[in-house]
Amino acid sequence: MNTFELTKIMGGLCGSLLILLLLKWGAEIVYHEHHSKIEAAYLIETGTDEEEIVVEEEQIPFLQLVAEADVKKGKKVFGKCKACHKLEPGVNGTGPYLHAIVGRTIASVAEFKYSNVFNNMEGVWSEDELNAFLLKPSDYAPGTKMSYSGLKNV
Repeated sequence: MNTFELTKIMGGLCGSLLILLLLKWGAEIVYHEHHSKIEAAYLIETGTDEEEIVVEEEQIPFLQLVAEADVKKGKKVFGKCKACHKLEPGVNGTGPYLHAIVGRTIASVAEFKYSNVFNNMEGVWSEDELNAFLLKPSDYAPGTKMSYSGLKNV
Protein backbone atom coordinates (compact mmCIF):
# COMPACT_ATOMS: atom_id res chain seq x y z
CA MET A 1 0.00 0.00 0.00
CA ASN A 2 1.42 3.36 -1.01
CA THR A 3 0.95 6.79 0.54
CA PHE A 4 -1.73 7.76 -1.95
CA GLU A 5 -3.99 4.93 -0.78
CA LEU A 6 -3.32 5.77 2.90
CA THR A 7 -4.20 9.40 2.17
CA LYS A 8 -7.49 8.34 0.53
CA ILE A 9 -8.39 6.12 3.52
CA MET A 10 -7.60 8.88 6.05
CA GLY A 11 -9.53 11.41 3.96
CA GLY A 12 -12.55 9.07 3.90
CA LEU A 13 -12.40 8.62 7.68
CA CYS A 14 -12.09 12.36 8.31
CA GLY A 15 -14.92 13.09 5.88
CA SER A 16 -17.17 10.52 7.57
CA LEU A 17 -16.46 12.02 11.00
CA LEU A 18 -17.21 15.49 9.65
CA ILE A 19 -20.55 14.34 8.22
CA LEU A 20 -21.48 12.67 11.53
CA LEU A 21 -20.57 15.83 13.44
CA LEU A 22 -22.66 18.01 11.12
CA LEU A 23 -25.62 15.61 11.46
CA LYS A 24 -25.31 15.74 15.25
CA TRP A 25 -25.24 19.55 15.28
CA GLY A 26 -28.19 19.73 12.93
CA ALA A 27 -30.21 17.27 15.03
CA GLU A 28 -29.51 19.33 18.17
CA ILE A 29 -30.66 22.52 16.47
CA VAL A 30 -33.84 20.91 15.14
CA TYR A 31 -34.63 19.09 18.39
CA HIS A 32 -34.03 22.03 20.72
CA GLU A 33 -35.86 24.57 18.58
CA HIS A 34 -39.04 22.51 18.56
CA HIS A 35 -38.97 21.58 22.23
CA SER A 36 -38.31 25.07 23.50
CA LYS A 37 -41.65 26.24 22.04
CA ILE A 38 -43.78 23.39 23.42
CA GLU A 39 -46.11 24.26 26.28
CA ALA A 40 -47.71 21.87 28.73
CA ALA A 41 -51.02 20.48 27.48
CA TYR A 42 -52.63 20.75 30.92
CA LEU A 43 -51.69 21.66 34.47
CA ILE A 44 -52.45 19.50 37.49
CA GLU A 45 -53.22 21.47 40.64
CA THR A 46 -51.89 19.78 43.77
CA GLY A 47 -53.04 22.36 46.26
CA THR A 48 -49.54 23.18 47.52
CA ASP A 49 -46.72 25.25 46.18
CA GLU A 50 -43.38 23.56 45.64
CA GLU A 51 -41.82 26.08 48.00
CA GLU A 52 -44.15 25.01 50.80
CA ILE A 53 -42.94 21.43 50.78
CA VAL A 54 -40.12 21.29 53.30
CA VAL A 55 -38.88 18.07 54.83
CA GLU A 56 -37.66 18.71 58.34
CA GLU A 57 -35.11 16.42 59.87
CA GLU A 58 -36.10 14.95 63.18
CA GLN A 59 -34.05 16.57 65.92
CA ILE A 60 -32.99 14.02 68.50
CA PRO A 61 -32.26 15.57 71.90
CA PHE A 62 -28.55 15.64 72.66
CA LEU A 63 -28.85 13.73 75.93
CA GLN A 64 -30.66 10.94 74.07
CA LEU A 65 -27.79 10.86 71.55
CA VAL A 66 -25.31 10.56 74.42
CA ALA A 67 -27.31 7.75 76.04
CA GLU A 68 -27.33 5.81 72.73
CA ALA A 69 -23.72 6.61 71.82
CA ASP A 70 -21.03 4.03 71.09
CA VAL A 71 -17.85 4.78 73.07
CA LYS A 72 -15.56 3.19 70.46
CA LYS A 73 -17.02 5.32 67.68
CA GLY A 74 -16.78 8.38 69.94
CA LYS A 75 -13.05 7.80 70.48
CA LYS A 76 -12.59 7.51 66.72
CA VAL A 77 -14.53 10.74 66.09
CA PHE A 78 -12.61 12.57 68.85
CA GLY A 79 -9.41 11.66 67.00
CA LYS A 80 -10.26 14.53 64.64
CA CYS A 81 -10.73 16.91 67.58
CA LYS A 82 -7.57 16.02 69.49
CA ALA A 83 -5.44 17.30 66.64
CA CYS A 84 -6.31 20.83 67.86
CA HIS A 85 -7.88 20.43 71.33
CA LYS A 86 -6.51 18.93 74.54
CA LEU A 87 -8.46 17.40 77.43
CA GLU A 88 -6.02 18.41 80.18
CA PRO A 89 -7.09 21.47 82.18
CA GLY A 90 -5.28 24.63 81.06
CA VAL A 91 -3.43 22.94 78.17
CA ASN A 92 -4.36 24.65 74.90
CA GLY A 93 -3.53 23.41 71.44
CA THR A 94 -4.50 25.16 68.25
CA GLY A 95 -7.92 25.32 69.92
CA PRO A 96 -8.78 25.86 73.61
CA TYR A 97 -8.71 22.95 76.06
CA LEU A 98 -11.97 21.03 76.42
CA HIS A 99 -11.75 19.89 80.05
CA ALA A 100 -15.00 20.76 81.88
CA ILE A 101 -16.37 22.68 78.90
CA VAL A 102 -20.03 21.99 79.74
CA GLY A 103 -21.15 24.90 81.92
CA ARG A 104 -18.12 27.04 81.02
CA THR A 105 -18.72 30.55 79.71
CA ILE A 106 -18.20 30.81 75.94
CA ALA A 107 -14.73 32.19 75.06
CA SER A 108 -13.61 32.21 78.69
CA VAL A 109 -10.15 30.59 78.51
CA ALA A 110 -7.95 33.57 79.31
CA GLU A 111 -4.80 32.24 77.63
CA PHE A 112 -6.52 31.53 74.32
CA LYS A 113 -7.11 34.04 71.51
CA TYR A 114 -10.63 33.40 70.19
CA SER A 115 -12.21 34.49 66.90
CA ASN A 116 -14.10 37.78 67.12
CA VAL A 117 -17.35 35.90 66.67
CA PHE A 118 -16.74 33.99 69.92
CA ASN A 119 -15.56 37.07 71.78
CA ASN A 120 -18.89 38.70 70.94
CA MET A 121 -20.99 35.69 72.05
CA GLU A 122 -22.58 35.44 75.46
CA GLY A 123 -23.77 32.45 77.43
CA VAL A 124 -22.35 29.12 78.53
CA TRP A 125 -21.57 25.90 76.73
CA SER A 126 -24.52 23.60 77.42
CA GLU A 127 -25.00 20.18 75.88
CA ASP A 128 -27.42 21.63 73.33
CA GLU A 129 -25.10 24.54 72.47
CA LEU A 130 -22.17 22.17 71.95
CA ASN A 131 -24.33 19.88 69.83
CA ALA A 132 -25.44 22.77 67.61
CA PHE A 133 -21.85 23.99 67.29
CA LEU A 134 -20.37 20.58 66.48
CA LEU A 135 -22.98 19.78 63.85
CA LYS A 136 -22.01 22.82 61.74
CA PRO A 137 -19.53 25.30 63.31
CA SER A 138 -19.77 27.71 60.38
CA ASP A 139 -23.55 28.02 60.83
CA TYR A 140 -23.39 28.34 64.62
CA ALA A 141 -20.56 30.88 64.64
CA PRO A 142 -20.16 32.46 61.17
CA GLY A 143 -16.61 33.76 60.79
CA THR A 144 -15.00 31.31 63.19
CA LYS A 145 -11.35 30.46 62.62
CA MET A 146 -12.16 26.80 63.29
CA SER A 147 -11.98 25.07 59.91
CA TYR A 148 -13.84 21.93 61.00
CA SER A 149 -16.82 21.27 58.70
CA GLY A 150 -19.00 19.54 61.30
CA LEU A 151 -20.03 16.09 62.48
CA LYS A 152 -21.41 13.65 59.98
CA ASN A 153 -23.72 10.75 60.73
CA VAL A 154 -21.39 8.15 62.22
